[in-house]
Amino acid sequence: MNGNTIIFYMLAALAMVSGLLAVTSRQIFRAAVFLLFSLIGVAGLYFWMEYNFIAAVQIVVYVGGITVLIIFSIFLTQQAGELLPKQKAGRQLMAALAAFCGFALVLLQVLQHNFKITVQQPAPDMTAIGTQMMGIDEWGYALPFEVISILLLAALVGCIVIALPAPKEEAGAGI
Repeated sequence: MNGNTIIFYMLAALAMVSGLLAVTSRQIFRAAVFLLFSLIGVAGLYFWMEYNFIAAVQIVVYVGGITVLIIFSIFLTQQAGELLPKQKAGRQLMAALAAFCGFALVLLQVLQHNFKITVQQPAPDMTAIGTQMMGIDEWGYALPFEVISILLLAALVGCIVIALPAPKEEAGAGI
């Protein structure tokens, strides 16, 4: 095993373990910090694959923007040290089943397709990335890019809703 392989496994372990801790932590601030480390691990993988532009976008947009916004929203609602409620066993079982089905689907796709090792491709330049994203020659990735931005907006709204304090019941409401 050479140094290149060791770096890959370290970055992959950082991303996966931090992601797992982010979804299993009951303290919302710790979950946000674990998400930060997971996104840094993904950016490290992009740097390792020599996709410097995508790695820089990952750090600026996700690590620098989204995660910091999530942490600020947690602090602004003053619930940084609060524990999230423990989930019911049925919900945990369904989440584990969904994760297993997703893993099985990815594994099935990997085993069905014959991946071949190819010659090292040259690193793409900014013109090629822009042409592919905006779809001058083909459909491109403009629509999926916009759909992902809506998904991120929904995630931020969900984070704020989770971080808001629960409404307190009024004293004479039941009378």
